[in-house]
Amino acid sequence: MENFVVSARKYRPTGFEEVVGQEHITTTLQNAIDKKQLAQALLFCGPRGVGKTTCARILARKINGFDHQHADLFGNSTPRSAMQEQVTALNIYELDAASNNSVDDIRNLIDQVRYPPQQGSFKVYIIDEVHMLSNQAFNAFLKTLEEPPPYAIFILATTEKHKVIPTILSRCQIFDFNRIQISDIVYHLHKIAQQENIEAEEEALNLIAQKADGALRDALSIFDLIVTFSSNRKVTYQTTIANLHILDYDYYFKITDLLLAQNMPQVMLVFDEILKKGFDGHNFIVGLAEHFRNLMVCKDQATVKLLQVSEAIQSKYIRQAEQTPLSFLLTALNLAGQCDLHYKSSKNQRLHVELALMKMAYIQAAVRLAQIQTGQESQAESKKKTDPSPEDAVPSTNGVAPKGAIPVNMPSASSLQLNKLKSTVRIPDLNTVKFKREETSQKAVNVIEADEFTDIKERAVDLNQLREEWAKFAEQRKMMGKESEFMVLNQEITLAEDGVTVPLKLTNVLQEDLLTGMRPELLQHLRRTLHNHRINIEAKMVREEKQKRLYTPTEKLNYLIEKYPALQELKDRFGLDPDF
Repeated sequence: MENFVVSARKYRPTGFEEVVGQEHITTTLQNAIDKKQLAQALLFCGPRGVGKTTCARILARKINGFDHQHADLFGNSTPRSAMQEQVTALNIYELDAASNNSVDDIRNLIDQVRYPPQQGSFKVYIIDEVHMLSNQAFNAFLKTLEEPPPYAIFILATTEKHKVIPTILSRCQIFDFNRIQISDIVYHLHKIAQQENIEAEEEALNLIAQKADGALRDALSIFDLIVTFSSNRKVTYQTTIANLHILDYDYYFKITDLLLAQNMPQVMLVFDEILKKGFDGHNFIVGLAEHFRNLMVCKDQATVKLLQVSEAIQSKYIRQAEQTPLSFLLTALNLAGQCDLHYKSSKNQRLHVELALMKMAYIQAAVRLAQIQTGQESQAESKKKTDPSPEDAVPSTNGVAPKGAIPVNMPSASSLQLNKLKSTVRIPDLNTVKFKREETSQKAVNVIEADEFTDIKERAVDLNQLREEWAKFAEQRKMMGKESEFMVLNQEITLAEDGVTVPLKLTNVLQEDLLTGMRPELLQHLRRTLHNHRINIEAKMVREEKQKRLYTPTEKLNYLIEKYPALQELKDRFGLDPDF
């Protein structure tokens, strides 16, 4: 059995002209070689599988003149000789920093830099995944990287540029590699399929390119997987979605048609079929949102190019976009986004998605209802304008008063609008904010429905029962973790002379705010348990008494001497000292 070579290795580019989707990099490097202006420290950064290491190897061969004979990607040129491969290996050193990231590894590399190349002009050191080096290794590498020998060139490659220390970045010429476009990946896969005599559908290649997410190496790996999966060496759309476990486009088109037709039962059945095939509800709702996005993109001919699918699928999107209102797409996108956001936190995830689908099914009905209401309001306004009320009647528009009318200076339309605006817009006084808050709190208390007391004869408020229910409410606030409210309620409760008012002593504004917040619930609790809806709470602000300070023995003695002068003679005769 012949050794199988994966496409990523078999069709690895051997020249800059074969590199896919990185023309800005390859052109710059080729010009630098031609003009002999190549920097000695280069940093290649970008996503995985976009050609960083490949470009580094091509560059190393070109500057040494080792690539004058190489096999083209689809040509039949003479391959390299064994001697050329050996010379290339002696002049190009590759170090994997992911597994050789210590100071000793870098010191060994620096020791090799001291020796000039035996053949060729340059020794090229390619350090892959350079961000994995330790800080000590970076520091050991700084001096050599800043002042390398004239025959040494360092090419650093990384997928995470932000992890490379700034002192290394400042010493390198940085090249940023882009993600490869879907169209470029599809074109490259199509050429490989022709070279390997493999029949490939365009929809399947598009799907592979989308799944690769801009990495050509991943696309080639998926392509090999699909070819191995199919026994007849055909890459079809159905085999691709079956192997990659991707939901078919047709399901999204069908769901959208059913939503527009408000056919809720069929929508639920199709969603159930999708779940039975093993697809996750989260992936479905994300895919549906992307489908709505693609439909909205197709609403304008200028943005159709943003839809990166095959021409057959693109025509289906355009046809469905013509039948789908923009209001539906915007609302459905919002609903799908909310469903995606709260999917993982939902207890019943299937029901969560089904509710979103139910709402989408009745978007059209909600829009029509809103249009009807808007039309009725506009008709009422137009009727009001045609039949104005007597007080809105204005004299003749010519400015000439009718015969026999008393001349009156009528205000202009702009002044009328300004006066109306002044009368409707009121800026509240800051001193009234507190009373507004208390008024709102009182309104919240009055929300208790009156029918709770219609069948109950009001009882007189019993002080002991009041204190008992008050203590229960205070304990509830404490168990809820509201210790500050418990401190406000934890005081001796009495009744005023009217027998229904509870005076509550407060010492500061903070306690007053706490009482305002919990007052509706407290009154509701007391009125229901004591069967008296006239119970009220009256807050009284009291000042805290200043704590009397302790007097010294000398101060006490002086006070007594002032009150009883004979104590002074007693103190002098016996030589008393009050501090001892």
